[in-house]
Amino acid sequence: MFVGERMNRPVISLTPETPVNDALHLMRTEHIRRTPVVAHGKLVGIVSMKDLLNASPSNATSLSMWELNYLLSKLKVERIMTHTVLTVTEETPIEEAARMMADQRIGGLPVVRGGEVIGIITETDLFKILLELMGARDTGVRCEIRMLDEPGQLAKLTGALAGAGGNILALGTFAGESVGHSMVTFKVAGLTPDEVRSLITPIVERVVDVRVSHP
Repeated sequence: MFVGERMNRPVISLTPETPVNDALHLMRTEHIRRTPVVAHGKLVGIVSMKDLLNASPSNATSLSMWELNYLLSKLKVERIMTHTVLTVTEETPIEEAARMMADQRIGGLPVVRGGEVIGIITETDLFKILLELMGARDTGVRCEIRMLDEPGQLAKLTGALAGAGGNILALGTFAGESVGHSMVTFKVAGLTPDEVRSLITPIVERVVDVRVSHP
């Protein structure tokens, strides 16, 4: 899966000359938390709702409402935006975008083509992908198991489930508690919890959890 398949488009953007008040109103109206800043068709920065709120005067200020509005009308997005922006392309693997966002602790990445912003991928998009990967919107028997991290172990697991008529809806492997082991979570339809437990117990190190899971 690539970023281009899941990015949001068209992109709501701002210009460097956009007043902070207008930017706040736009982001609240559109229910977005960050947006690219574009000048002459090219990406020049990015600004988040947090940036805009931090730039606004505190409620404890002694300034009058008129003075506040005047100051905010003069404050432009270019004064508070982040100028150095991490970006991805349509062909960036979705897990690479997720790694960049996690490592840099940012909530979204503009998607660019030739310097032009054509989309944005956000943490919300990644959460939706996680729901799909884990089968969170499907009804089935959800299992968590501990397995040896060796060739052929997953084949034994999936073969046993399929051989008994189970339809695997989702499967994910995760780092184990120690080297040489993996934690595996899967969801299967067409079998009961007791049937699943009976099938997998002889071929895994430990069955951690088995339950029926509904959306």
